[in-house]
Amino acid sequence: MAGRGTGPDFVEALARGLDVLACFDRDAPTMTLSEVAGAAGLARPTARRLLLTLEELGYVRATAGAFALTPKVLTLGMAYVSALGLWDIARPHLESLVARTGESSSMAQLDGSDIVYVARVSVPKIIALRVEVGTRFPAVQTSQGKVLLAALSPDDLTAALAETSRAGLPPFIGRSPERLRDELTEVRARGWALADEELAPGVRSVAVPVRDGTGTVRAAMNVTVHAAETSTERLLQDHLPLLQRTAGDVSAEWALWQSRPHVELPRPDSGSASA
Repeated sequence: MAGRGTGPDFVEALARGLDVLACFDRDAPTMTLSEVAGAAGLARPTARRLLLTLEELGYVRATAGAFALTPKVLTLGMAYVSALGLWDIARPHLESLVARTGESSSMAQLDGSDIVYVARVSVPKIIALRVEVGTRFPAVQTSQGKVLLAALSPDDLTAALAETSRAGLPPFIGRSPERLRDELTEVRARGWALADEELAPGVRSVAVPVRDGTGTVRAAMNVTVHAAETSTERLLQDHLPLLQRTAGDVSAEWALWQSRPHVELPRPDSGSASA
């Protein structure tokens, strides 16, 4: 997993440490040294040094000969989300949308050829895939991913699609590259995207863009339904208009937040006099 950098300043040790953190997930919340070494493709001594370093930093804890992540790992991702100011703005709107539709709603951003969920309000329903903040899916198989890919320039789109997905799902073979580009052109023109059981059986969703203060698409917001309960027609006729209004409200408030006249000054010295 490590050693994939090509730049002269690439720090392989840092990459390996991040690889170790990425080994832990819902299916493997606790791992032995041998399991971490195997999952990260590292020698046992190297994996041991990295784990002990992460333990000293507070990101990993050792219990009964095995290792697990600590809640401190959340600070790595939440620092990014908090810096955007997006979650605080989006949360009440997502909650209102979910209350009106009775369906789960999420926000995601593009990372290479994948989307990564940065906000979510869910309802308890049996659905094929579990989704939480930080979940990664191939962009071409999701409504949010199509919205985000459609917003890219031709060169950026080519570069994004050339990246290998890190979602861990099998490649989607139901669409040719030409058909995908035609679909993205249509998505760009109409302003929304549909994914009908492309990610998993029973999962149907519609998504629209969320824009920043410059009008640039920075995220996508969706409504996800169970295909057996909600038809495509109902999803588009009933839920899509509510989703579009919600995304518009979030975009407008985000633009105001970004333009706020806020400057943070350094803390004065304790001995300085105040006026």
